[in-house]
Amino acid sequence: MRLQDRVCLVTAAGSGMGRAGARRFAKEGAHVFVTDVDETAAKETVALIDSDGGSAEAHRLDVADLDQIAAVMETVERSRGVLHVLYNHAGIPGAAGVDIPEKDWDLATDINLKGPFYVTEKAIPLLRRSEGKGSIIFTASVSGLVGSPFSPLYSMHKGGVVLLMRSLALMLAPDGIRCNAICPGPVDTPMLPQFFGREPGADVADLMQGFMNAVPMGRPAQPDEIAGAALFLASDDSSFVTGVALPVDGGYVAR
Repeated sequence: MRLQDRVCLVTAAGSGMGRAGARRFAKEGAHVFVTDVDETAAKETVALIDSDGGSAEAHRLDVADLDQIAAVMETVERSRGVLHVLYNHAGIPGAAGVDIPEKDWDLATDINLKGPFYVTEKAIPLLRRSEGKGSIIFTASVSGLVGSPFSPLYSMHKGGVVLLMRSLALMLAPDGIRCNAICPGPVDTPMLPQFFGREPGADVADLMQGFMNAVPMGRPAQPDEIAGAALFLASDDSSFVTGVALPVDGGYVAR
C-alpha cells in the first residue's frame, strides 16, 4: 500500500499503459481520478478498479482543451483538496515523415506538448499541498532520447517532454514536488501497430519485427511493466529521484 490515502490523476487512463497505471495506483491505496477523452473507456477502467477493491472516479478530459483541464482540476480541489501524483500519460503517434498537413501537425502538438504543459500548470497548486509527497510523471519515449527515422514529429514532441520535465524538476524541487519521465520502448498496446501503420501501404508486421530486432530483450513490454515503473516514481521509494528520464525499453537505448 505504497500510495495509501494519496490522490492521483492519470490522463489517457481509458486503455493500455494509462489504464494499467491507474489500476496499479489504486491497488496501492490511492484514490485515482481516471481521465480520458473517451469517457466510456474511463468508466470501464473505474469498473476494473472497483472490481479490484480500489477507489476511483471517471472524468472526460481532452488534454488539448484548456477549459476541460481547468474543470477537472476544480473537481479534484472540491472533492479532495490535494493532489499527490499527476501521471501525464496522454499522447498520440502523430503523422510520420515530414510531409505533414498543418492540421495534423497542430493536433499532435496540442495533445503531446500543449496537453502535458497545461495539465501540469493547472495541477501545481494542488501538488504544492501534498506536504512534500508530490510527484509528476510524464510519458515520453525512447524516441525522445534517440532519433527516429520514422517519426521526427513524435521525436520532437517527446524530446520536448523530457526537457519540460527536467526544467520543472528544477523549478519545483523546493516545493517537494518531484518530476520524472518514463521513456518506453515498444509496448504491447493498441497504439503499437498504429505507430508503424501511419505510412500508406506500410507492412506493419515487417516494420514491427524490424524494430523488435533492435530491442536486446527481443519483445515488447507489457503495460503492467510500465505501470511498475510509474508506481516507483509515484511512491516514496523514489523520494530522492527527480529530473530523470527513465528508459523502460528492454535495452533499446543501451545499444
